[in-house]
Amino acid sequence: MMSMIEDRYLNRLRQLTADGRRRILGLVGAPGAGKSTLAQAIVDALPGKAIIVPMDGFHLANAELVRLGRASRKGAEDTFDSAGYVALLSRLRQQRNDETIYAPIFRREIEEPIAGAIPVAPDIPLVITEGNYLLLEHGHWKGVRPLLDEVWYVNVDSALRQQRLVSRHMRFGRNEGAARQWVLQTDEVNATLIDSTRARADLQFHWSS
Repeated sequence: MMSMIEDRYLNRLRQLTADGRRRILGLVGAPGAGKSTLAQAIVDALPGKAIIVPMDGFHLANAELVRLGRASRKGAEDTFDSAGYVALLSRLRQQRNDETIYAPIFRREIEEPIAGAIPVAPDIPLVITEGNYLLLEHGHWKGVRPLLDEVWYVNVDSALRQQRLVSRHMRFGRNEGAARQWVLQTDEVNATLIDSTRARADLQFHWSS
């Protein structure tokens, strides 16, 4: 996947991790922008030096979303354990040499987070965290940015991004009509909020054609 990332981005990553000390890189962007794909491409380009800790691991459980009356807005900023996410990032910054830290992961096939699924070893210099709300400036979310060494905003053509989302929702069980409705009524509402944070990023990442 190294060829997916232009040299200027790779060189920036190498500079960021040159001294071997723990760094945390945030990848932010609208749903379907390709954050997970970019995160994996970076891991592949820096073998043994990077690991992904996604924000999506902090989705609230479906039962809790139902209790709160937020199930129809799953993916909105208030459907995550934002305080828990900030706490994990803080631990990752201060990780001891004899400590393995475990992070949660979100499994789309069951639409639920799984605790303790990602082991982060203390000798990994680059932690990549990707998600929608890394640059929000209210609530617990405002505690995220100070814990990140650098944040990249991931850009992609809007029509392509929406089609990716429709395909994703269909792949995990929705019919086409329901998928398009979810994209327009939920994903795009979130995308507008996320786009308003773009200027706070350190770098605008554009996928090369």
